[in-house]
Amino acid sequence: MNSSRRLAAILAADVAGYSRLMGADEEGTLARLKAVRAGLIDPAIAGHNGRIVKTTGDGLLVEFASVVDAMRCAIQWQAAMAERAEPADARIEWRIGVNLGDVIIDGDDIFGDGVNIAARLEAMAEPGGICISRTVLTQTRGKLDFPVEDLGDQVLKNIAQPVHVFRVLAEETKKMPEPAALPLPTSRRSRSCRSRTCPATPSRNTSPTAWSRRSSQRCRASAGCSSSPAIRAFLTRANPRM
Repeated sequence: MNSSRRLAAILAADVAGYSRLMGADEEGTLARLKAVRAGLIDPAIAGHNGRIVKTTGDGLLVEFASVVDAMRCAIQWQAAMAERAEPADARIEWRIGVNLGDVIIDGDDIFGDGVNIAARLEAMAEPGGICISRTVLTQTRGKLDFPVEDLGDQVLKNIAQPVHVFRVLAEETKKMPEPAALPLPTSRRSRSCRSRTCPATPSRNTSPTAWSRRSSQRCRASAGCSSSPAIRAFLTRANPRM
């Protein structure tokens, strides 16, 4: 059979602690894994134009024509898994590696360093995490916005040259607190508070009935008004046009 080459984005994924999960509950683990695949992962891959090349008991190898699509899929995949409510000892967590490189096409299968690097990156990722090569980061900057940690050049097993690796810091985008969660001054706020920065002030899309009910609750529950200098400063940083 003739083989050919092409540039492709490769996503490699496997379940962290799969042997432990299977040892504790084989049937339950398989049932949960099938449900996750059918309801979340396979639709995400198809929705981002990916092709599942092969599967193992706990792993997937997926090919994308676009590295942007590959990263969108990986980020959506891990974010959706993080939102699932499961007991800690039975939680299914994936490690994902994404690489962009030249691959050899042989029928429906793919081979080469492009694939092997993706697999090594997956092994470096933490449960629930994503590791990517510098090539992936370079090709997605300006198209996708996600924070990363630079892990530097890494010597990967059976890969001739070191690979510059980055870890995607998905949780960093969730650390910015909501304005209402910040410590408020100790002075009491009047029920008639109408500060433009007050959480009880109606937005353009809030109905009068809903605001009336919510404002009385929030103004009584809050210790102070968000028009204080500290809260005002935070809101100004969050929205410079204020």
